[in-house]
Amino acid sequence: MSYVSHADLGGATDRGPIESEPEGIVFHHGWEAKALALTLAAGASGRWNIDMSRRYRETLPDYADLTYFEIWTASLERLLVDRGLVTEDELAAGHAIHAPAEVRGVLAADRVAAALARGGPVEREPSGPARFAVGDRVRTRSGTVDHHTRLPSYVAGRVGTIARVHGVHVFPDTNAHDLGEQPQWLYNVVFDARECWEDATPGQRVSVDAWEPYLEPVS
Repeated sequence: MSYVSHADLGGATDRGPIESEPEGIVFHHGWEAKALALTLAAGASGRWNIDMSRRYRETLPDYADLTYFEIWTASLERLLVDRGLVTEDELAAGHAIHAPAEVRGVLAADRVAAALARGGPVEREPSGPARFAVGDRVRTRSGTVDHHTRLPSYVAGRVGTIARVHGVHVFPDTNAHDLGEQPQWLYNVVFDARECWEDATPGQRVSVDAWEPYLEPVS
């Protein structure tokens, strides 16, 4: 079965208008705060990483019909089952039935603030030199891939210019599939918007962070 991401929506024109909201609104319903808390607490178990959680979210078959935190909750349920922390019968019952699985970490209440402030650093030491430098013209990988990726489809196969070298970072394409971090150089690439959309306003630019395996040099 081919890999299908339902979250690659950048540049789509068939999703209806974007509804703006006042600054500072985080949750619309009380259960959404609980969904966030559950996701953070479960992630502390060490059974998956952030890229795996993104893979589970973007492949939900009913992704387009769910709200933001409904997506988080539905993907968390599948992660908990697939990674061995909850069974299907426990999920259906809504409570524990079997002995709990061992986990590598627990996010206690008094550690939440520090854990959120610390985040999850993804920069790694380089094992070799960067292939590209600021000012280099590059073309992004074209076509689709059969795995999770952070390359938006609207810049696939487009030509841009390296604007910044971010260093070496965890490669989400492999990390999402439990194939290891395989760190790669990460670049900020700037595109003329008309390279992506014919009706873009002249002078507009699009900036995307892209890992080295996404890029090829343009002479």
